[in-house]
Amino acid sequence: QVVLVESGGGAVQAGGSLRLSCATSGPIWSAGGLCWYRRAPGKGREFVASIDYKNQITDYADSVKGRFTVLRDDPLGTGYLHMYNLKPEDTAPYYCTQGIATTESDPYRQYWGQGTQVTVSS
Repeated sequence: QVVLVESGGGAVQAGGSLRLSCATSGPIWSAGGLCWYRRAPGKGREFVASIDYKNQITDYADSVKGRFTVLRDDPLGTGYLHMYNLKPEDTAPYYCTQGIATTESDPYRQYWGQGTQVTVSS
């Protein structure tokens, strides 16, 4: 069974930094791009950042561009979201998601982690 687990969340003051991790375990034949999302209280799910399956192309929401950096050890490795100059509006649970095929014959399925809470105080 494929499992994604986020960690690294916490409470910081505005201007602080955090590094979130997304660890993947289970039977993985191939993995696609890795994405980070968040869902602030009273709001819908918001795309934050992504890195493609080759670890070459990144994309960011305008609200985090220049402050967040998405990385991954390798396509099957741990993913990271480095967050700098955090703002109160960044407060939310953060989720990682990845498309994974468990065998050569299986289709890619989207797997999600359980989320890690980030709280930024002013």
